Amino acid sequence: METEVRLKLVAIEKPEEMNFILGQTHFIKSVEDIHEAMVNAVPGAKFGLAFCEASGPCLVRASGTDDALIELATKNALALSAGHSFIVMLGQGLFPINVLNAIKAVPEVCRIFCATANPTQAILAETEQGQGILGVVDGFLTKGRETEADVEKRKSFLRMIGYKL
Repeated sequence: METEVRLKLVAIEKPEEMNFILGQTHFIKSVEDIHEAMVNAVPGAKFGLAFCEASGPCLVRASGTDDALIELATKNALALSAGHSFIVMLGQGLFPINVLNAIKAVPEVCRIFCATANPTQAILAETEQGQGILGVVDGFLTKGRETEADVEKRKSFLRMIGYKL
């Protein structure tokens, strides 16, 4: 049996500064469990979550605490249309570092492709069966090596957002 694979890119649509998490999971209950992980990790967190079901009716399942973020997550999930993928759009002031370990601890979560605010493209493989995420292009090409001034700038930023160095 001869099959073809087509590669394509899907850009994640979001405001420039917004962080998001893109991953893969394996069970329909993922929406409830990721939602629970988010609200337990950061009570009061604003987020939107969407999950692409990979069997049965193959629907996008969505949840969250902010209607606009739920809609944005749903829009991106529909564009990806990749079985068992999920995307969490994070509200203002919420960073992946605040919730990533909680999401990774969800038993259904298999993989995290990225957790970023950078412009991101998902690399998809499409076959006659469906689509899957192969990986992501997260941000831009490397421009050189960090200087001492860059180190100080990075550490200053980390201190500004509450990390002790």
